[in-house]
Parts: sequence; structure tokens; C-alpha cells
Amino acid sequence: MSNALLVAGTTSDAGKSVVTAGICRWLARQGVGVAPFKAQNMSLNSFVTADGAEIGRAQAMQAQAARVEPEAAMNPVLLKPGADGRSQVVLLGRPVAEVGALDYRERKPVLLERALECLADLRRRYDVVVCEGAGSPAEINLRDRDIANMGLATAAGLPVVVVGDIDRGGVFAAMYGTLALLSAQDQRHVAGWFVNKFRGDARLLAPGLEMLRELTGRPVLGTLPMLSGLWLDAEDSLDLTTVVDRTEGRGPVGRDVLRVAVVRFPRLSNFTDVDALAQEPGVLVRWATRPEELADADLVVLPGTRATVADLAWLRERGLEPALRARAAAGLPVLGVCGGYQMLARGIVDEVESRAGAVDGLGLLPTHVRFGAEKVLGRPVGEAYGQRVEGYEIHHGVVTVEGGTPFLDGCRVGSVWGTTWHGALENDGFRRALLGEVAAAAGRDFVPAPDTSFAAAREARLDRLGDLIEEHADTDALWKLIEGGVPAAGTLPFLPPGAPLENHE
Repeated sequence: MSNALLVAGTTSDAGKSVVTAGICRWLARQGVGVAPFKAQNMSLNSFVTADGAEIGRAQAMQAQAARVEPEAAMNPVLLKPGADGRSQVVLLGRPVAEVGALDYRERKPVLLERALECLADLRRRYDVVVCEGAGSPAEINLRDRDIANMGLATAAGLPVVVVGDIDRGGVFAAMYGTLALLSAQDQRHVAGWFVNKFRGDARLLAPGLEMLRELTGRPVLGTLPMLSGLWLDAEDSLDLTTVVDRTEGRGPVGRDVLRVAVVRFPRLSNFTDVDALAQEPGVLVRWATRPEELADADLVVLPGTRATVADLAWLRERGLEPALRARAAAGLPVLGVCGGYQMLARGIVDEVESRAGAVDGLGLLPTHVRFGAEKVLGRPVGEAYGQRVEGYEIHHGVVTVEGGTPFLDGCRVGSVWGTTWHGALENDGFRRALLGEVAAAAGRDFVPAPDTSFAAAREARLDRLGDLIEEHADTDALWKLIEGGVPAAGTLPFLPPGAPLENHE
């Protein structure tokens, strides 16, 4: 079977997710039935499929690029790091264990088997499957238990293209070194390169591309220009900048702007919730870690977290609790989402995630939280401000509401709102109504833009990724790889020294 391709990268954040999504959209626009796949993903940003399975948000985004419904088979293994050096293992959309790094290594042979089953299933049902690697394929210390890069490629017979980020410098060395650290068996699968995030005169780059081809025997299949403003579901909080701006230069409709401060917890989860706010013209969104950074905010958001109790302790250590209490007392808006909502409770009992037992919450909402062993996964639908609202929920903490006004399965008291629903702010009518109320509470002459569509903006960005591949990649060569599979033995040169084969046997 030769209808699949693996997109690997010289480093994390080289652009694997973006290139994978771009190839998916390019193929989908030609009427090809295409699906994304990532055998193993480590991320705190996740999504709930229509049938209640949890997968990485990047794979949900890639499914949208492919114009297909996301499903658990597209990301069979998801790792969600916690507060104690351990990670929750989500297998086919359901949590199955909490493990440390060494414990997890012992599970990998079984996980690889399940991943291969999912990939084979997708290859039967779709014309093409575009797979995304994880980290770098040259992590030679992990090769013997690899299930996402060359371990997957060799087991499933996948041709591999490697993406390098030229913007961080050293891209030629990174590509050459990546190949040279692979065993001869692994090198057979690497068929070409993508240079990503290029800015400058392509004529200056051309000699380097030709030398890379001569040195490695593999062609550069595309030089992709730097695109700004993509904001398509970053994998982890290391990708975040201080200010979040998705407006692409559109100014406010009213005379004033709204300032939103989002508390940057150490273990942020599903922080993509703020993207919809940052897309609104006139809404200035920034991350905050100190009390003074909340002082001039018209709205403070406590986002999701993988470690509610540990991040609540961090919040207190940073001196943010008095600032939040003062805001609530003054009638200034605070919004808690999922883990942030749980922190607003009077009390938390956690014998599951942190095993801390009973912990005092911030006491800003009349709620109590008890963590359950079973994770709640769902795609709720409701109404607020007379607007239909769709969201998704992923949490162990079960909230009991003992007062206040109902708000998206959560509650509201005064200027403090809380909900377990992620994605609610992506609903345009609801978002505008909420921002209008925030503006009234803050005394701002702010008017939400009437034509901002979050869904349309995402589609436009996915189309930009499709354009990126169509206009700047050798699509004929890509088709040949997808249809022809791994290059025949002896057609690509071995680059010494190579890793010993016994490293992964």
C-alpha cells in the first residue's frame, strides 16, 4: 500500500503541523479523500470528537484542513503532561494511565501496534493519509522505542519528507545532521526536504539548496515563505508570545479598546480558547503572570490547566489571589474556563489529579469541585445571551453549583463567570454579547465588530496553507512519493556515519 506520507521535522516547531495541514488542504481541494494522522502527540491542547474521544487539537485542525470529521484513529496516542513529571496517556480517545517517562517506554511496543492498526484502517478508508512526526527523527536516544517518526515509517512503509526551519538559522546543518544520524535502514525512507519560514531573496538561497541535494542525494521539495498570523493551534505554551493579536491590523469599531489579561499558568491546557478573543478588532489580549499585569485589564481570564490544584498554588505564590478578589469586589469582570473555573470554587477535593485532598478555592463562585476518576468528555450545546453556543469539555473535576445565575453549565455571580466549556468563545454571537457586557462593566466605548467570523477566519488560514503547498512545493514530486511509496533500495545514497541498526532492534 503506497498512499501515505510522513512529514518529519529537524526540530520541534519546525512546521510539521502546518505543512501536514497544507498538504491535506491542497489534496482536499482536488477532490482527494485525505486524512491526517499522528501516532503519538504530546500536547495540553486537545479536542473532543463527535463521538466523545479526546485527540490533539492539531489533528482536529488538520482534519478540518482535509474537510473530514476528526476521529480518534487520527491521533491514537495523546500524552498530556501533568504537575509531577508524569503524563496522562490517552489511547484512542480515552485516558488509560498516568506514567513517568521510563514507565511509558515500556508501553511503546503495544502502543506502536495500536497506532499501526489505526494507520492501516485510515489507509483503507481514505485515498491518502498524511502523517505527522513528533519532535525530530534523529533523537537517537529514543529510536529503540520510537512510534511516531522512523519507527512508524519503517513499520508502515512510509516515505518521509523532513521540514527544517530556516528562520532559526542553521537549517542546512540541521537537515544534513538529521539524515547522518539515522541508520541506513531509516535513511532509505527519507526522500526529500522542505525549507520552511523563508524570508528573503530566493536567488541567494538557490546555491545552498543545490549543494544540499548534492551532499544528501535528496531534493528540496519546497521552499515555503514565512506566513504571519496563522495561529493554528500551537502544540504547547512555549509557542506563546506575550501579546496575542489575531486581528491582522483591523482597528476597533468604537472609540475604545478592551484589554484582556489571560493568566499564564505553568501547565496551560487548551489555551487556544483565547484565539477567538484576540481575533476581535479592538480587543488587546496579553498573557499575565504578575498582579500588576491585571491592574488595567477590563477582563481577566483564568484558562484551562492540566493541573488545577498545582496551578492554583502557583497563582497564590505569585500574589494573584488578592488582585482577583479585589477585581470581583469592584465588579470588574473575571472569566474562568474549565480548570480556571474550578479555581473560582469555594473548595476543591482532589484525590485523582494532584491527590492533594481538600483544598480551599478562591471562593469567588458558590461552587464546590470534586475530582472523579472518570474523565468527562463531551460536545455540549446550550444558550447564553439569547445565542446558541457550542463547545467541548475535557475534565476530571465535577463542579456542584450551589447558587448564582446559570451560565453554560456553570454559573455567574456579579462580574464573575465560570464554565467548563472550551470553545464557547468561538461562537460569534455569544462572544460579541459577552464582550459587550465586559465593555459596559468597564465603562468602555467599545463596539464588537459585527462581521467577525471565527470559523471563516480559520477556513481562510487553512486555505492559505493549501496555497503555500500549491504555489511553493514541487507537487508533482509529492504525488510521486505518495503513489510510489518508499524509494527503491539503492536509489538514495547512505550518508555516514549513521546510527547503528542495533539501536532500534
